[in-house]
Amino acid sequence: MWSPDEISSLCYNHFNKLPKRGKPEAGREWTLLAAVILLTDSSEQKTVHKQIVSLGTGTKCIGQSAMSTKGDILNDSHAEVIARRGCVRYLTEQLYRAVSGQSSDVFCPGSEEGKWAVKPGVSFLFFTSQTPCGDASIFPMTGSQAQPCEPVNAIQSEESERRGLKRHAECDLEETRQGPRMKTSDNHSSHRKSGNTNEHEVITENKESNPLNEVLRCHLPDLHRTGAKCVPDSPADPLQPGLLYHSVGVLRLKPGRGERTLSLSCSDKLARWGVLGFQGALLYHFLQAPLYFRAVVVGKCPYSHQAMQRALKTRCSDVRDLPSGFSAHDPEILQSGLEFPHNHTHTESKHTHTQGRISPCGAAISWCAVSQQPLDVTANGYKQGVTKKALGTSQARSLISKVELFHSFLKLVAATEDSRLPESLRGKDLKTYWDYKQAAGAYQQAWTQLRLQAFPLWPRSPRELLLFS
Repeated sequence: MWSPDEISSLCYNHFNKLPKRGKPEAGREWTLLAAVILLTDSSEQKTVHKQIVSLGTGTKCIGQSAMSTKGDILNDSHAEVIARRGCVRYLTEQLYRAVSGQSSDVFCPGSEEGKWAVKPGVSFLFFTSQTPCGDASIFPMTGSQAQPCEPVNAIQSEESERRGLKRHAECDLEETRQGPRMKTSDNHSSHRKSGNTNEHEVITENKESNPLNEVLRCHLPDLHRTGAKCVPDSPADPLQPGLLYHSVGVLRLKPGRGERTLSLSCSDKLARWGVLGFQGALLYHFLQAPLYFRAVVVGKCPYSHQAMQRALKTRCSDVRDLPSGFSAHDPEILQSGLEFPHNHTHTESKHTHTQGRISPCGAAISWCAVSQQPLDVTANGYKQGVTKKALGTSQARSLISKVELFHSFLKLVAATEDSRLPESLRGKDLKTYWDYKQAAGAYQQAWTQLRLQAFPLWPRSPRELLLFS
């Protein structure tokens, strides 16, 4: 009915039709793409209608000190996160149409008062042009990609951590061909940076090491590595040679420019959506059941099906005592044979020395299938091109920021007759984003079970949970 190549081609073509604003400069900048696709099965015609309802690009993420508890800044602008947030915006409008008596492509009345269900034959698919950062990106190199992993001794490892130095080998095609770079004064851009990072460096062992060890090390299989760091107070990566460099299955934070972030890796966020649903706590008030992705499709890139299974599904499979309707979902995981034309590899092939160094595009594009202002382009967490004078005002906010999505949710509540409001919203004077999230009782119970069982080191303070969401 549909194939991974068909899905990736649909996404790439849609990106090409978008306006130029926010797109990478050919031959000098690269970016990543993700999208949510609405699938509508037609049993009578034996066809599947495919519609992109949200598309995002981006590689950046702001540091902890730049975050805002007001929800007016985009903390995480990785393509996967942008695409999911755009989808929430789309779903909010679809629910608004449903409660207003208009036709909705997604929802029909549920069996519970004030609740809505997904129409029969409707499902959602998630596409990402690159293996998600974090746990899904940790897997052995094979064949011609196998390269030695430079060891890091204890003293050097501590010094590297203290100075915030990171080694960027996540899906780095250049490095897999040539081996890891030594520490030099030259700066080179990464194939994929997991955030808005400084240039990374490799700390290598003293040249006086045992010659026999040097010979053995040349034959060790190596890992694709991630710049995403283990969450604080969790077991650190061993940083041993070869396959022992990283721990697997652990929560990771995306690296930021010179400081830690509070943004979890895309692998962790996809795993969370696979248990709690991708609709979020606010929209769950109106839904009879969480929304899960039917499948996850990855574009052509360094990829491991086993690592994807582990990161997105296996580590959450034993979660128990979830409220009714929630489950550790089992999406189909597939890879396309088509590469995103604006990734690092293609950009490198078009690059000329007069253009300077290759770098990730600083802008993030959000497009979603809504009736008004479908396109939203941001940089550094704000609308692209905003002046300093406008910071802190509504003119500076992204349409997919927490506060803007909250305002859309309030319009949805206001458009619903009191008698048809969900039970969780009746007779309650809820005024803040956080109040509404807490009021979604079953969602919060599921969230608690996930944290305690699958992600015991997930931060628990209200402020951190607000930022992570």
